[in-house]
Amino acid sequence: MFVRAIDEVSKFTRPIHSIIRSYSTNKVYPGAATLFFVNAEGVAITCRHVAEHLLQADKINQQYLLFAQSRFRLRQDENYSENLRQLEQQFGFHQDSPIQIKHNFVGCCDRFTSFDCHLHPQYDLAIIHFKGFQQIGYSSFARFTKDSSVSKPGKMLCRLGFPFPEFTNFTYNYQTDDIEWTREGNPRSPSFPIEGIITRLISQYGKISGIEMSSPGLRGQSGGPLFDSDGVVYGMQSSTRHLHLGFDLENFEVAIGPGTKKVTNMPFLHVGQCIHVDVIKYFLREHGINFHEI
Repeated sequence: MFVRAIDEVSKFTRPIHSIIRSYSTNKVYPGAATLFFVNAEGVAITCRHVAEHLLQADKINQQYLLFAQSRFRLRQDENYSENLRQLEQQFGFHQDSPIQIKHNFVGCCDRFTSFDCHLHPQYDLAIIHFKGFQQIGYSSFARFTKDSSVSKPGKMLCRLGFPFPEFTNFTYNYQTDDIEWTREGNPRSPSFPIEGIITRLISQYGKISGIEMSSPGLRGQSGGPLFDSDGVVYGMQSSTRHLHLGFDLENFEVAIGPGTKKVTNMPFLHVGQCIHVDVIKYFLREHGINFHEI
């Protein structure tokens, strides 16, 4: 049903790869998010929480650099451990604090000097405008539905994004005490579609602002398009809500093989929440961004 649509949407949907290092370890953890382009001018949209993560990276990296410089100046004497503890408190570092974050915009453009970012003041939506590139890395752009009234419960739609990161082209450099992108390893992760029907429309601030889907949006799909079987975009994946079903079982005896086992299960229904297409189009118009409707 969505085979041709996924082929079309894949032309303008791209992953954001992230690598993160916490204070307690030198291990590097991969993560991913999604954005999609709305025109040929290097303008894409994603979730506000994704964009905020991008904007925080430089601040976090600079904070760790200052910490590392201060740590280097500590005297290696009997007071070192106490002085280091005080330094950690000064910078607010604890075991799980992220201390280094780097991002890679895969397949977006050849290179860029900077990007402008516009955060929606109310909704989980952001515009990213790449600057200083010579050539774009995508071959098409989103076509938004002109008539949003067809977004009704029961309509089948699909989302595309990049959960389950499989890229391995990164490392921790012990000599420089830094995390790095490398030319070795796998530089890509496959996209992953997930379909569902519209269950409910979401209203905030007195107007329809979101679309609830019967299936979850997966981690890494945040910022990915919500589209129909023709590849027309109806919204953007934002978050997943967990609805308690009330079918709780405690120490419930079930047959397992030749015997029985007592299990406890508290099931939830995981429903995806998407930003409505009208919110997206209005925000793009507010910032004078060209986009396409059908």
